[in-house]
Amino acid sequence: MTREPVPPIRRLPRTVRLDGSDAAVFERPALPGEWAVSGAFAFLGDVAVSGKAQQAFANGFLGLDSFGWSSLVIVSDAAPDEVSAAVGALARHLVAEYGAPSTQAAELAAAEEIAFAASLCDGHAAGTFLAVSRRFEGDEVVESFRAVLDPAGSAAETDVSCRAWSLQIEESPSETGTPPPIDLADPARRGRPE
Repeated sequence: MTREPVPPIRRLPRTVRLDGSDAAVFERPALPGEWAVSGAFAFLGDVAVSGKAQQAFANGFLGLDSFGWSSLVIVSDAAPDEVSAAVGALARHLVAEYGAPSTQAAELAAAEEIAFAASLCDGHAAGTFLAVSRRFEGDEVVESFRAVLDPAGSAAETDVSCRAWSLQIEESPSETGTPPPIDLADPARRGRPE
C-alpha cells in the first residue's frame, strides 16, 4: 500500500497572550510566540485532573518551547525549517517527559501532533485566534476547536494589537454540539449561559 504524499505544512498555531490571565490560571503558562499543539496527550489516562491542571486540560494549548499552556493560539505562517524545529522539540519532549520508546517513535508521534495542529489552521487566515474546549467522555478526551474573530468578523492582526474584550466566537458546531461561548471580558463567566 502506497502512502499519499503529505502536503507541506504552511501554517501552525502560535501561542499568544492578550492579558495576564494565563499566568494566573496555568501552573506553567506558555510564552507568547511559541509554536503550539493541542497537548491533549498530556492528559491521557488522567481523568482526575484538578486545579490549574484542570484549566490546562479544559482550555489549553501546549507551547513547544516552555511546554507551558496558552488559552489562545493564533494561526501563523510557518517556514519548513520552523515546522521541522517544532517536530524536533516535541519529539525530544516526548522522549524526556513521556518515555517514548525510541527517538524514531517520538519523531513519528511528534510529526502526527504537528500535522494535527496544522490541520486546525486549515481554512483560517493567518492572524485568526483559535480556542479549545476539552472534556473527558469515559476514558477518552473529546476536543472542540473554534475561531475567535473580531466583531467585524475578520481575523485579528498577527501583532495581537486588538483588545481581548472585542473578540467574538465564530459559530462552529462540533459532533457534540456547539461548545459554550467564551467571555473574554469576564473570565468568571466563561462557558456560562447569559
